[in-house]
Amino acid sequence: MNIKITGKDLKATEAIKDYIEKKMERLEKYFETEDLDIQAMIRLERELQIAEISASYKGESYRAVAESKDLYASIDEDIDILERQIRKAKTKKERMNKEESIRAKEIEVAEQHETEGEIIKTTYYGIKPMSAEDAKLILQERKTQSFLAYIDVDTNKVNVIYKLKDGKNFGISEPEV
Repeated sequence: MNIKITGKDLKATEAIKDYIEKKMERLEKYFETEDLDIQAMIRLERELQIAEISASYKGESYRAVAESKDLYASIDEDIDILERQIRKAKTKKERMNKEESIRAKEIEVAEQHETEGEIIKTTYYGIKPMSAEDAKLILQERKTQSFLAYIDVDTNKVNVIYKLKDGKNFGISEPEV
């Protein structure tokens, strides 16, 4: 980990440098430390002591600025902000990688099953008791959805309401019994 600490209108004492280096160890669990570059600048504006910390790792940059009457509190807040930013970016990246792998698997499954007429995807959804009018209102709100399964409150049977091709009207499928 490469740390550069500078002070503007405020001297970066050994105690402050040690404190920043100690707090930066919290970020080590997220990165390979030899590729992590950290730049910290401390400055004084009126009665506020401002800590500005930037961290960069393999082209990704994270930055936090905090001000307080206590420099150590500013540094602590910066570390918390950086840690949140890093966790959020890592979670987002992991989610994207997971979604890409799921898409690749779906494509692979679809390519393996070139035969027509097979069920290759299953979607699960909840069915709630409601009236036909309530189901129609929900389906109108969901522009991309073309049908909705629900339990009719009057008959206690599963019905399906669907949009007709004209885009203005609806149909209902009820079971016979």
